[in-house]
Amino acid sequence: MTDMLFRPAPQPTVGYGNVARSELTKLRTLRSTYLCAGIIIVAMVGVAWIDGYRWHQILTDGFKGDRPDFDATLQVLNGVYLAQLVVGTLAVLAITSEYATGMIHATFSAVPQRRAVLAAKAAVVAGTTLVLGEALSFVSFLFGQALLGRYGVSLSDPGVLRAVIGAGLYLTAVSLLGLGIGATIRHTAGGVSAFFGVLFAPTLLTELLPTDWRSAIINWLPANAGSQIFTVVHPPGALQPWAGLGVFCVYAVLALAAAWALVTARDA
Repeated sequence: MTDMLFRPAPQPTVGYGNVARSELTKLRTLRSTYLCAGIIIVAMVGVAWIDGYRWHQILTDGFKGDRPDFDATLQVLNGVYLAQLVVGTLAVLAITSEYATGMIHATFSAVPQRRAVLAAKAAVVAGTTLVLGEALSFVSFLFGQALLGRYGVSLSDPGVLRAVIGAGLYLTAVSLLGLGIGATIRHTAGGVSAFFGVLFAPTLLTELLPTDWRSAIINWLPANAGSQIFTVVHPPGALQPWAGLGVFCVYAVLALAAAWALVTARDA
């Protein structure tokens, strides 16, 4: 009876839903979130406008017959290549900004289950990127095709809807790659540099390899593989769209796995 009187009351659990809401609040209160979102909008819609108008002029001048590999879908989604840089940087900042300010100590004190914090951050960052990425992919596509006019394609054409949806999925995978790298390195400059390195350095390094080796490797590199999901006219030897996205997701999963292992193995 005495033991029951003096036994400490069980501590209420924070709950994953509360952790996720907290992470969403943090993301919304970062000034860089709105700045990056604005840059992403300008990049995707702006490139769709520029390329849609430019290619309409080129094709009107009679060069279509000389361009059998013209991809009307990819041309207006080229803004994804710029947007991915901003998305990855924002994802890195979503975790490294807390380490930079020391706020991560308060976060881990409130939620000792560090992996729950990492999972909540991943869900919030990926979910936000997916919504924004899909919306901008469709807006960019429709705007760009309107500018292309009779040279454009519609969502009902083979592979087009998959490519437009795939652009948003690709950006979502990019955000998870950035978050995993940021959580592993825990430093903004180092995290952003590593993100850029993972995305682009392997492609540059393959230029030093013999041609046969380069041809065998290049299609499996992150950006080359992932970009096939928003491409309709594929170059020879390229991976199939969903296979390419799957390969890119493997890179993101490896980065997250490293963060998952290290988040509980070292001090905040």
